[in-house]
Amino acid sequence: MENNKLQLQVHPRGYVESLIMKDDPYQMNWVIDNQYLQQTDFDESDKLFGEFTITVDGQKIDSHDLQPTVTNDASRTTVTYNLQQKLQVVFVYDLTTDNQLNWEISVKNLISDDITIENFGVWLSLAYVMFRDKNVAKNIHESAAVYPSISRDFTKINAVRRDNQSGNLGIYQTAGQTLSVGTYAAYNNLFFENVSPSLDGMLFHQLILAGGYDKGFENNDWIYDKSSITVKANDTTMWHYVMQSNESKQDFYQKAHEVGQPTVAYQPLNIVQQLSYLTINGNGHELIAVTAIAGENGQRQTKLNFQQQSSDHYQVTFKPTILGEHQLVFDFADGTQDEVVLNVMTPLNEVIDQRVKYISEQLYQGADGEVPYAFTPISNQGESLGKLSLVLKKNLMGDLDLQQVQQVEASAVNYVRPKWFNNGDFRIPNNLYGDFYRCMDFEYIAHLFLLLSEFDDDTLVLHSSEEYLQWAADVFMLRVNPDMHETARGKEEAQMLGVYFLYIQDLLKKLKNHGLTDYYERINELWQQVTQKLDDNRAGYQAAITEHYFDNAGFGPTAGALSEAGFVNGAETYGQLLLANIGYSNDFRAQNPDRWWEALAYMIHSLWGGVTAAATFKVYEALQDTAYLDASYRATAAIMYCYDTNSVTTTKLSEGMAASTYAVAGPHLNRPDLSRNRFGQSTFYSGGGIFAKLFNSANETPDWDMGEELVAYLDGIGRKTYLVHQADGWSVINGTYEQVGSQINIISFAPYQKEFWLLDESGSHQLSELTSANSYLFDMNN
Repeated sequence: MENNKLQLQVHPRGYVESLIMKDDPYQMNWVIDNQYLQQTDFDESDKLFGEFTITVDGQKIDSHDLQPTVTNDASRTTVTYNLQQKLQVVFVYDLTTDNQLNWEISVKNLISDDITIENFGVWLSLAYVMFRDKNVAKNIHESAAVYPSISRDFTKINAVRRDNQSGNLGIYQTAGQTLSVGTYAAYNNLFFENVSPSLDGMLFHQLILAGGYDKGFENNDWIYDKSSITVKANDTTMWHYVMQSNESKQDFYQKAHEVGQPTVAYQPLNIVQQLSYLTINGNGHELIAVTAIAGENGQRQTKLNFQQQSSDHYQVTFKPTILGEHQLVFDFADGTQDEVVLNVMTPLNEVIDQRVKYISEQLYQGADGEVPYAFTPISNQGESLGKLSLVLKKNLMGDLDLQQVQQVEASAVNYVRPKWFNNGDFRIPNNLYGDFYRCMDFEYIAHLFLLLSEFDDDTLVLHSSEEYLQWAADVFMLRVNPDMHETARGKEEAQMLGVYFLYIQDLLKKLKNHGLTDYYERINELWQQVTQKLDDNRAGYQAAITEHYFDNAGFGPTAGALSEAGFVNGAETYGQLLLANIGYSNDFRAQNPDRWWEALAYMIHSLWGGVTAAATFKVYEALQDTAYLDASYRATAAIMYCYDTNSVTTTKLSEGMAASTYAVAGPHLNRPDLSRNRFGQSTFYSGGGIFAKLFNSANETPDWDMGEELVAYLDGIGRKTYLVHQADGWSVINGTYEQVGSQINIISFAPYQKEFWLLDESGSHQLSELTSANSYLFDMNN
């Protein structure tokens, strides 16, 4: 059946087998396709759009085991399930309204007693697929990232097509109550088979309408409801969702407005004792109360003052005094509620200082350690060295601690060099992965040596800064020069971009200034060759493929590198993939760069999320398009959550500890215990597979691949604070402000060195040079 915009097909088994926008040039199927599952040997056909699980009186019922009644007319399909002569579950798909699909879910109690439903999860299996296809265009034009904004009465979800240009699909709740959105991952990973690309898979999303977890389940997530529902005798409980296309983030919220939802703008990252601002467009809903809920188990509740700025617009200003997640609930006169979830942290220089202290005091093994001079947890992957680079970067930008620097120097010389290179020879890598090595490891090592070369010889004790610069050049040459590798894999990986885009300009400048002309010319030549080739071939998007069929570890560095090299057309082409990759939501933790495979759930991944945020910032600086600045900062706020030891909704971390992964989804349907929780990949060790080969036990600390992203942050948006002037007033990115008369005091959240900038309709203007001052006084009359 169809209307002027959408075409829908429901299978006789009751699930939606296709949903297509008729004017879509790619004819993308917006739901996971059962034919694709069968072609690629995935057996999750019980999780297709419209399938469900329900638990009644302790008995779990799966719709896949039932045969529904399906009735059709020209623009309406009804799917009816009869359960135990007690309940009737009915789905109505209605296309009678132009441009949209109205989706109604109802549960009818057929008996004269109340029925309690402990769990009710309906599969919303949108096309969140990494297709097993080297034709990367399929992944870009026919797959979507899914960003949920969960609210009791106003849940909204955007499925954002990965090309960011061909239209998205928005889902808006207009009746009933949605508790959460869970995910289940199905995937295939051939990493240790020495295959590239090696990973594909998909996430199946599930609307949680009751419960979501087994009886007796507990975690620290007090924000999202896990309640059962009761359907009264001979009564019906109903939910309604509107689905329609949108063209952009702005259009997504405009469509929410059109179906009657309020919208809220908020600051995702807040610093304790600093002002925070929220604006609410009630859209016909009169705001009567705002409550901030925070603290362990949400026990601290505070009524906040708000101002009505016009008939429908309100502003909340508050100064948080409690650390951790805050759920701000907006009560409207008609009995409905909306909400946002934001975070409150200590000043970020304290977060980083504590982190570096923990690395130095808790993770360094020293000369007598089980693995001498290493920092735990031990890993063969270069990502594990990011924490060493963070120690050095903090000591370059903040207070110098000789012991911290010299520990890293000892590790670099006595552990890193002999482990990754045969007898320490930078031309002969060791095969740390069975019969192969990863070129990607070398970019982390080169960065480590480059940062060591930034210290003076009075600080260093084993070699001179000039020697470390030479080491950095040697290792970097191995990373980027295909002629130095004998294997096909080595030659191929040498020509792939990676995190080295973050520091290559610093390396080139230093090589030139220190007279290492041969290295400078050869590395610069290779850099120009790879970026020119990427720009020339940008329309083919081949750099979006890495070890995986579609990967922000590919298109993120590519967009950042093209920006650094001055190829603005290529930066714009790949930058669109970044804008589609960074979420927007009423929960700051769902605004992170889209990734799933380390957590088997929609997730924050500290390293690649942070690198993606840094790449997005570089695109902003190249294109001066503030959409990239906004996206980079949203992502950064989510990444900082991995380092936040004051969280009250996840597993507690000791001061200075960190966790590489946060599962945004709740429930996490592969591993319910990981729902809305932070952890490291080693938690999957017990399940075997690739994780058992990557880790030695399930008990390893959860931060093995962290650090590089904070170095990127400190070199990028972590130095800059922006005062933004738009028609509707003032705001600040990476900080906050206080207005006093005709002056605005801009307060920076940047940790160490800071620059203050003004963004207005005429462009960007630098207000200050690099400074250690925490604030800048701006006169609006100037």
